[in-house]
Amino acid sequence: RILNNKSSFNVIDLGNNFHRFGPWGADLDWQRIFRTPNYYLDSLLNDEDLESNFKYDMPEELRKQFSNSEEVYFDINKAYMEGVINGESSKAVLVKSIAQHAKLCIENSDDVFDAYTLAKLLGDDIDYRIKRYTKCISKSTNNFVDWLREDYRKKLRAYLRDNFDKVYEEIHGHPPED
Repeated sequence: RILNNKSSFNVIDLGNNFHRFGPWGADLDWQRIFRTPNYYLDSLLNDEDLESNFKYDMPEELRKQFSNSEEVYFDINKAYMEGVINGESSKAVLVKSIAQHAKLCIENSDDVFDAYTLAKLLGDDIDYRIKRYTKCISKSTNNFVDWLREDYRKKLRAYLRDNFDKVYEEIHGHPPED
């Protein structure tokens, strides 16, 4: 609607419409769409396919907790493909992901307890990585995905417990202070 005191407006996309249909005002061949609507509808991506192209971006407030780390993103798809090419087990991707998460926690903590606290903050990132991983290996049951999330968190805590001193020294050049 037209407002007297407003000459511009923002379009807020709450349903992936930008990714599905293109930018507002994009050139669409409406004649073709009306002639063959089913062809047009069939060419649109469903939500699952659309979301598979999205990348997890750590929220700014959370990113501040990991300010000592240059890069926080880990590309599960890329690691999976490299693993397949190198003949590695698909589980190697999760091992690498856990090591990268542990490194993030250790880079930004003074002791193993701080690292545990930071690891708990990575829940959304862990869930995103598990979702990506399960898409790589094929469709998985909800029970398997839930188990994988819990198992990942347990293995991350175990990795931090078992490797904190060693990784801390590799990163900082000296052992952690007691």
